[in-house]
Amino acid sequence: MTQVISLTEAPKNGPLYLKAALGAVPLPLVSGRKSTLPDRAIQLDGLKVDPDHLAAYCRATGLRFSDSLPLTYPFVLTMPLVMQLLVQRDFPFIAVGAVHAENLIERTRDISVSEPLDSRAHIENLREHPKGLLVDAITEISVGRELVWRQVTTFLHQQRTSLSGGPKPEPKPEAAAPPPLRTWRVDQKTITQYAAASGDHNPIHTSALGAKAFGFPKAIAHGMWSCAHILGTIEGRVPGKATYAVKFGKPILLPSTVNVYADQVAGGWDLAVLNPKKGYPHLTATLR
Repeated sequence: MTQVISLTEAPKNGPLYLKAALGAVPLPLVSGRKSTLPDRAIQLDGLKVDPDHLAAYCRATGLRFSDSLPLTYPFVLTMPLVMQLLVQRDFPFIAVGAVHAENLIERTRDISVSEPLDSRAHIENLREHPKGLLVDAITEISVGRELVWRQVTTFLHQQRTSLSGGPKPEPKPEAAAPPPLRTWRVDQKTITQYAAASGDHNPIHTSALGAKAFGFPKAIAHGMWSCAHILGTIEGRVPGKATYAVKFGKPILLPSTVNVYADQVAGGWDLAVLNPKKGYPHLTATLR
């Protein structure tokens, strides 16, 4: 039976990240991490949006501040619930250094700033990948009995698995990206502002030394910053009922200049962020 932990307020990000860091330290007399996911969920009802927090998020992402929540904003509201699950000692891997690989958001309608939100999070589908372990964090937001927002966040923890060491696919030929709709200059100041607004202080984003400790040559931009920021290119044309599917490619190293694309197609938009010199994707997305 699922263990449901009911909260009366959202967990604070500072203690969560401290617990995540401590979780990377082996403790004597404490058994190792489990190989299966704990059957656990976290529930937080009656959450009210802080307009000042929303305004800070909009400044950090470049999205419009209005009476309706941006499509991606509930991610930062529910991330503390997900982190509360990830930092437990019986979770299969440590939270620090985990990479956001994919994200799927399904929204049934616009959500008003004034609506009280009931949130629930759990984690499922632990599986191997050639680069490590993948899990899906499922978060849902309801207003009363109406499910208004649902997200599947796929995290990758880099480690060896039974799928590691196999033949690697042929590298795709590199070529300069086509002319973009616009370009972004992404630097540490921008990402530090997003870290403060979102509460995501993972050291791979905020510290060059922290990033190197997890195998990155430099600090990298948050995937969910680029996921949100690119929606600014189609501001005012995101429908209330929408499905937003994002795949993250190679990380954006700080600082970088990247190419941005937004193509209108039947039923919505195809979006992308590409490396301008080599053409590989940092992000590809569909909004329908």
